[in-house]
Parts: sequence; C-alpha cells; structure tokens
Amino acid sequence: MKKRFNEQQIIAILKVAEAGLPVKELCRKHNISDATFYLWRKKYAGMDVSDARRLKVLEDENAKLKKLLAESMLDVDALKAALNPKVLTVGDKRKAVHAMQEVTTISERKACLLVGINRASMRYQPQPKESDVELLARIQELALERKRFGYRRIHRLLRREGTEVNHKRVYRLYREAGLAVLKRKRRKSLCVGREPLLLPSLPNHTWSMDFVMDALSSGRRIKCLTIVDDFTKECLDITVASGISGDEVVVILEAIAAFRGYPETVRTDQGPEFTGKALDQWAYDHGVILKLIQAGKPTQNAYIESFNGKFRDECLNEHLFRDLSHARKLISDWRIDYNENRPHSSIGYLTPSEFAVLTRSGLNNNVTDITKEVLDYTNLHKYLISLAG
Repeated sequence: MKKRFNEQQIIAILKVAEAGLPVKELCRKHNISDATFYLWRKKYAGMDVSDARRLKVLEDENAKLKKLLAESMLDVDALKAALNPKVLTVGDKRKAVHAMQEVTTISERKACLLVGINRASMRYQPQPKESDVELLARIQELALERKRFGYRRIHRLLRREGTEVNHKRVYRLYREAGLAVLKRKRRKSLCVGREPLLLPSLPNHTWSMDFVMDALSSGRRIKCLTIVDDFTKECLDITVASGISGDEVVVILEAIAAFRGYPETVRTDQGPEFTGKALDQWAYDHGVILKLIQAGKPTQNAYIESFNGKFRDECLNEHLFRDLSHARKLISDWRIDYNENRPHSSIGYLTPSEFAVLTRSGLNNNVTDITKEVLDYTNLHKYLISLAG
C-alpha cells in the first residue's frame, strides 16, 4: 500500500537530502519516485514545518473561495433567468423556480431558497373548489353578454342575482379566465396648423360639414351629416342614416354640387369619414381645398357648430323619431323651414334663402347695405317676387 507523507515528514526528507545523502538512495529508502522527490523540493524547498502548514491552510481556503465564487455565479445566472418580472405571488415563484432549473444546473432546494418559497408550497397542486367552477362559468356567461363590462360591473350583476361573493374573488377568477377588457386605442390625429376663421365674401366659397348624433325611440343610433354654406347660411343638406362612410359623403357632396357647383373650400373636423382617401381624392379631382381643424378644437369650425346647436334645440330635442323614414321626414321639413322661414340675425334677420337670392341678383354683398335698401319685409318680399317673375 502506498504510504502518505505529511508536511513534517516531507520537510525532514528534504533536509536529509540537503545534508548530502544521494537522491536515489533517499528515494529507495522511503519508497518514493524521483519525480515525487523533485516535486516536493519545488513546493517545500526552504520551508520549515510551520510554513508548510500555513501553505496548506491557504490552499484549503483558496479552494473554498473558488467553490463559493462558482456557486454565487450560478445563483446570479439563475436569478437573471427567472427574476426579470416581479415575483410576488406563489404562482410567480413556482414559475421562477422552473425557469431557474431550465436555464442552469441549480437544484430545486437552492432555487426555492433564492426565490423565497417553501419546497412544500413549490410542489403543492391547488385543487379548484366546486363553487369557484360554478362562479367562473357564470362570470364567463356575463362577460360574453356584456363585452365591455369589467369585473366591478360583473360583480354588481352577481350581487343582484343573489350571489354573495367578494369582489376580490371575482377579480381573481376574472383574471384567471383572461377576461380583462382591452383598452381602446386612441386614434392619432393629424398635425395641422391653426387658421383664423374668416367669413367668406361669396356664396359657394366655403362649405362646413359635421356630424350630429341622435337616436330613435327604439334606441337605435342615427347619424346626421349637416352641410352649410358659410356665407349665405343656407343648410345645403342634412343626410340622415344609421351610418355614413367616407364614400357616402362623396356621393352627397356630388349631389349638392350638381345644382350649386363645387365649392372652393370645405372645412371639417378630423373624423375618419373626412380624413379618408375617398374625400381626399374627390377634392383633388375637382380642385377643392380641404381644411381640417385641429383635433379637439370645435371653435375652429364655429359656423357649423352654431348651426348644429340650433338643429339640436329646434329639431332633435323637440321630436321623438319612430323610425328612420320618420326622422328623415321631420328633419327635411325643419331644414326647409330653416332656409325659407327662419330669420337669421347675422344676415340682417333675413332668411338664408332670401339672402342667397339677394346675393345672386347682385343687389349688394354687404348686410348693412341690404338693410338700408330694403326698409321692411313687405318691400323685400315684393322685390323677391319681382326677381322670380
């Protein structure tokens, strides 16, 4: 059996060699090889026993430090692999432990220690309660019926049905089923410069357009496209439908232009019907300038906003529409009355139709001159009748 030598014995053998005993004879005496002797001399030459023992201690400490460094580096790699998101719940900690074991060679015991979870909790498989299964099924039914309802409204509906349940329990089941309501993405508005709102000097110079929303007695939504000539204050059209696309806006404008001609400018807001390709192509083909107001600035389209206020107060708020045809009939009657019978203060209390006739006849383009020339409504109507004859 091969003999093992301690530091004290090795240093004693080296001192004997230093005294003059031949190396081969010394090796034969202690039953060691020449290579072993020269290795000892390289490592322990010039040392005494205390120095050799101190070297042994340093080597042991160095080995321990290397082992600790390797373990700490392994822990750091495991933490980087698993702890990027926040680890708060027990479920998150279980996922972190699995991620550590997939990426590194770390043990389950060490991974649980790093994450801060008990090994029993790590291996526990939760069993869903029967009441939770029934409650989750009812939550899913309500979520399908009310797609824009969050967990708070669903909790209220459950309480109305007589289900005594905590809102936190509803929230947990609601999230586990993946029923969170997605936030609507805000449509990006176009970046346009602000322009002063100027009164046109001629008819057909600028038309303003906007949408007004209302509903039928059944609750069905209707959409009204209002179009006004900014100079004569005439309401050129009010189109009523359940929905109006950009292509339909172009058709409506073409129908008006067939009788009045094309305007120089059309002013609108940044609705999707007005910023689409259809209206842009129509304006390009006919040399019409599209003026878009800034997003959230309705006062930059004040003429149509003023008209819409009158339209809501005098027509929409005064009638209850049975169906779409009934709404079109009443709104058309109001538009005719607005153009032909309703005096407008900004044009000398003339009706838009009367003012348009005076403008086309070339009598005057200034409202003050018109009021001086026509002293009362009797003379005005006589003048209009003579123009028509």
